[in-house]
Parts: sequence; C-alpha cells; structure tokens
Amino acid sequence: MPDLSSSPTYRVGVLGASGYSGRELCALVIGHPQLTLAFATANTQRGTTLRVRAGGVVHDVPLIAPEEADLAAVDLVFAALPHGASAEWVGRVIAAGARVVDLSSDLRPGHGGTTHALPDGVPADAPYGMPELFRAPLHGARTVANPGCYATSVLVALAPLAKAGLIASGGTVSIAAASGVSGAGASPKLEYLFAEVTENYRAYGVGNAHRHLFEMRDTLTKLGADCDLLFTPHLLPVDRGILSTITVPLTRTLTDPLEPFRAMYADEPFVELTNGLPALADVQHRNVVRIGAVTPTGMRHPTLLVFSAIDNLVKGAAGQAVQNANLMLGLPETAGLQR
Repeated sequence: MPDLSSSPTYRVGVLGASGYSGRELCALVIGHPQLTLAFATANTQRGTTLRVRAGGVVHDVPLIAPEEADLAAVDLVFAALPHGASAEWVGRVIAAGARVVDLSSDLRPGHGGTTHALPDGVPADAPYGMPELFRAPLHGARTVANPGCYATSVLVALAPLAKAGLIASGGTVSIAAASGVSGAGASPKLEYLFAEVTENYRAYGVGNAHRHLFEMRDTLTKLGADCDLLFTPHLLPVDRGILSTITVPLTRTLTDPLEPFRAMYADEPFVELTNGLPALADVQHRNVVRIGAVTPTGMRHPTLLVFSAIDNLVKGAAGQAVQNANLMLGLPETAGLQR
C-alpha cells in the first residue's frame, strides 16, 4: 500500500452537486486522502446544505450558485451537469486553467447522438475515461469524458471478446440491462415516483433509442468488433445498481467462458470475475465491475451469455470519475475508492 502521508493534496470542485452523482462525488472527495472539496454548486438548491456521509461521519456541504464558484482556485472540477448543458461549463473550467472530468454525454464518443458544436476550447476528442480499456491517455490528461453507466457495464463486459476477435462479424449482440431508479437522475418526474416504480418492472428507451448506444458502438468499433447492438434498458424498483445480461454470437465455442476475461483483467483492481452469477448486492457502494459468463446449451451457433453488475452511481458515475481524476493528477488509481 503506497504511503500517502507526504503526498500533495489537490483542491477540487463539483458542479451539479445536488444530483445523485454529484452527491456521491462530494462524499467520495471528502473521504479521499488527497482531495479537498473546495466548492459544490447547485441551481435550484443554491443556498441550501447538502448532507453526505463519508468515512462514517455526516458532513454538511454548502451549495453555492455555479456563477459563484472560483474555477481558477481549484486543480480539478467534476462537472456533474445535465446533458447538453455541461459542455459550456467544461469550456469555462478549461479557460480557468483547471482539469475537468465531465460526467455528461457531451464529450463522450458519439457525443450522445447530439449534433450541436462544442464551445470553443472544448476538445471534441477528449480521452474516454474507461481506465480498464484506455488507461494510457488518462495519465496527466486535462479533460476526460466520463463514460455512461450502462456503457461501463456493457463495454467492460464485451471488450475482452472484441479485442480477441471472438464476436462474430455481422452478428447481433443483444443487451438487456436493468438499472435502479437513481439512474434517472434527481429531477422529479411522474414515472419515477415511488408509487409508479415499486412492485413494478418495465422496459424503456426501446428500439435502440438510448443515448449510451453511441459511445458503445463507437468504442466497440475501435476495439475491432463488427457487430450490431440491440440494447434494451429496464427500470428496477431499487435505488442503485445495474445488471446487464448480454447475449454474444461468437466465432468459436469457448471451453472456458471466462478465459478471455482472465487474460485481459488479471491485474485490474476494479474488475471482479465470478464463476457464479453477479448480483447487485455484490457491487453496491463499490467501484467495481463484477462479471460472470456462461455457455448456453441448445444453441446452433457458438454463443456466450455475459453478466455484468455495477453500482450505477459509483463505478457507473462518481467512482469512475474519481478513478479518472486519480490518473489525471498522478495519484494511485485506487485512492479514495472502495473495492
């Protein structure tokens, strides 16, 4: 374990701290041995106090208006702002001289399907912050595009197969992924009220309509896969977590379903492999992707079932953002994160 007692401390800010990912970020920053929370912003909740728990202690975090944040006085900013509104603030952070991790879809591969131009000074090719796949560009980076939660669950599960050339060319990878309600954000909406969600389970964004598909497709192509994706998200009546069930057509049958994953992830601190089936309870409040794989019987063509579980607010958002920040600042990648 590295000795962090003499290591530098960095000042960071959180834009959009009143959302679920923003709250999680504040808690992680407060509990981080080398980060100090300099400010936390909110729009409608400006002037109020955010209560978060870190290290078993409850902390009250004052929320200020975004315009009051001194961007030039921090080393790094986490932008946990709505899609489409984040890029402008990313530009302001860059102009102020700070590093930035953007949690929206604005800078991700495919830019969430939007066609609007990015503000001046905002890179259109910011490194994609999925360390298990693309770690090298993150070291010392000034700007990082944090992946989407569904994309994290799916891409970490498919990357070993894509890189090994095991996904059948022209085949269809079918993804059924279920997320807790926190994935929909903190803005009040009728369909996410308790009475609408509890004792219920439903699909949404059907017909390949979800924004995370753009970064999934782009990334899989870069990894060498030539396949279609059929992605159907579902809403679970739980607070947090994503479980993805992925059906993959293969070029050949695998004697050991987990062999490609062991080969690629043997030294990854935040990837867990299981001979069983991953469950949400295995990953809640942890910055890990837990993966299992099964060869189904009765199939005419080589097929693999891959199962992937993450906490959508941690490895799917705030935890991965801190993991990226650690790499950007030259800190141990695992600092401040629960494994």
